[in-house]
Amino acid sequence: MENLSQLESELWEAADLLRANSKLTAAEYSLPVLGLIFLRHAYNRFLAVKADIEPGLPVRGGVRAPLQAAHFQGKAAIFLPEQAQYSYLASLPEGQDLGAALVEAMNQIEAQVPMLQGALPKEYTRLDNKLLLQLLRIFNREALQKASGDVFGRIYEYFLNKFAMSGAQEGGEFFTPPSLVRMIVNVIEPDHGIVFDPACGSGGMFVWTGYFLTEQGIDPAQVVTFYGQEKAELNTRLSRMNLAVHGLEGQIVEGNTFYNRYDDLVGACDYVMANPPFNVDGVETARIKNDPRLAYGIPGLAQKTGAVSNANYLWIQYFYSYLNERGRAGFVMASSATDAGHGEKVIRQKLLQSGDVDVIIAIGTNFFYTLSLPCTLWFFDKRQPAGRRDTVLMLDARSIYRVVTRKIRDFSEEQLANLTAIAWLYRGETDRYLNLARRYLATVHDHAAGLRPRLAALDGPAAGVWPRLAAFSNAAQSNGSIAAADIHAFQAQLAEGQAAWQTWQASRDALLVEVDQYLAWAGAQPLETNAQQKDCRARLAVFEPRFKDAQRQVSETFKLAGRAVETAEKSLQARRSLTWEGPAVRRASEAWQAARDAALEGLHQALYFLHQAAWLQERFPEAVYADVAGLCKAATLAEIEEKDWSLTPGRYVGIATSNLERDEGFYEKLQGIHDELEALNMSSVDLMSAIQDSFRSLGIV
Repeated sequence: MENLSQLESELWEAADLLRANSKLTAAEYSLPVLGLIFLRHAYNRFLAVKADIEPGLPVRGGVRAPLQAAHFQGKAAIFLPEQAQYSYLASLPEGQDLGAALVEAMNQIEAQVPMLQGALPKEYTRLDNKLLLQLLRIFNREALQKASGDVFGRIYEYFLNKFAMSGAQEGGEFFTPPSLVRMIVNVIEPDHGIVFDPACGSGGMFVWTGYFLTEQGIDPAQVVTFYGQEKAELNTRLSRMNLAVHGLEGQIVEGNTFYNRYDDLVGACDYVMANPPFNVDGVETARIKNDPRLAYGIPGLAQKTGAVSNANYLWIQYFYSYLNERGRAGFVMASSATDAGHGEKVIRQKLLQSGDVDVIIAIGTNFFYTLSLPCTLWFFDKRQPAGRRDTVLMLDARSIYRVVTRKIRDFSEEQLANLTAIAWLYRGETDRYLNLARRYLATVHDHAAGLRPRLAALDGPAAGVWPRLAAFSNAAQSNGSIAAADIHAFQAQLAEGQAAWQTWQASRDALLVEVDQYLAWAGAQPLETNAQQKDCRARLAVFEPRFKDAQRQVSETFKLAGRAVETAEKSLQARRSLTWEGPAVRRASEAWQAARDAALEGLHQALYFLHQAAWLQERFPEAVYADVAGLCKAATLAEIEEKDWSLTPGRYVGIATSNLERDEGFYEKLQGIHDELEALNMSSVDLMSAIQDSFRSLGIV
């Protein structure tokens, strides 16, 4: 099917355009749209399983036995009566009451799946019939008719993300950014038993656990059982749909975690994951004073009301209390909790002295879609060996991020992997670290091997531009209407461009010979040991300035040709000349631009993954854990006690030394500036569009 990112973007633009032309808010519109994504996915799964089942059904009197709901049990699919099938709904005429038809479809599906009872949206009768028909058609595209469950899961997550960014939630209540969820999953590695989220929102923790297991070839249904608790009825519905659209099963209950204790899970969970609401006040003390989940006590109370003044340390104790004797927990917490005083400090001290606090990661600002505040990820591990029970890994990741938009940041795949690798080394899992470094180096080799065809592809388009420019230059000399000075200036410009092109060809050919020689050497290296990997990167380091120079030359030669074409058309009136092959020059220039972009991307990727390997090796040269100034420190309980039991990583890791800033320096900062510029450009386009819409509504334009 087509590129998934492109498909997601196109689906969102189409659906959001319809929403923009209705009177619905993002919150009112989000659940019905997510319901249609669920319905489309359910129908695709139904058809796939139906194709497997039908040939085996008995035939009597020439008539095949009908499909039944029992045929679909245990096959990660839902039996859909005809009126609940997407093709039936999408083919209904515009005059039909589509809202009522969709509500009936949802009712019929809920009757088949106990987990979904009461979860599917029934708000369709509030939507305009024409709008519903257009939405049904959007999600009936050919690409979606052939899509698999994983594709729908990604699309569902994408729409949750976009609705969160567009204001369909308040305070980040139903959607935890994937970067934070994935960081939690990476560190605690939920691979068996009971996985519980006491503040599950839309179920993102479960979904990414499913991805984590599936990537390892493990069927989540065979190894984990999901349990979730959620206060808001809307979020409970979102979570159940999210599980279903990802082919997962779980028990999601509605209830206020402060007062509705999940007794069966206390002390029984293998993994607890959560992103609770931060800094909640007003929790009634009388209703929680005998709660067995609060083994370390109730934190500070408000003087006026007697209620809990801040519930952060209620949540922290809940997560800890639900773990079994070998359980792990990972959760998002307000940054202020790491240094909170009074009763909260006492609770924190007791948790630390238990030996079960494993890792603390400081996250920078702008990771949440509706909040700009920083946060912290906490990790408990009751299975820690004795040698690590008196230390806590403090990891300061505030300076590590990727710019998504002007207001939003996240972690790239490689940033997530690199941060996870620090936890691996801290746990003594050197082999996993070496596998990651080897993968980076192998990726550099793949991109380096692809440079020859990418760089050679520049020659054809260039051959379609330079000779035509030269031919026009010769013809222009006999044109008496063009000033001689302009012709001379153009010829000088042309000579400069052609000389730069010849210089580029020579340096490129020399570079490719050296790349081929290196790849021949690298192909015989196992890259299993740290010494072998470091030797490999040292040899690759020679190419870093060469690749950067190649990027400059590829860009510069294209610009010089473009300027020459522009001069010919504007200063020398080329479009009026019979000797000017304008269409051919334009086609060659467009082909050159495409070849340039591909060449720059190949060089960029080779450099990028080389920098990822360097990031690891320069910080951990011996492939074992070591404290790195400005990044990480294994803080002992004695050191933590000296700092008043603080769990703020920045108080322990210190300031980065200059030699470790070097390899991230110019290149990474330039990439960040580029990403931020792209985000600003996108924001300016959105702002201009909003201004134009306002003008239109006022009748000004």
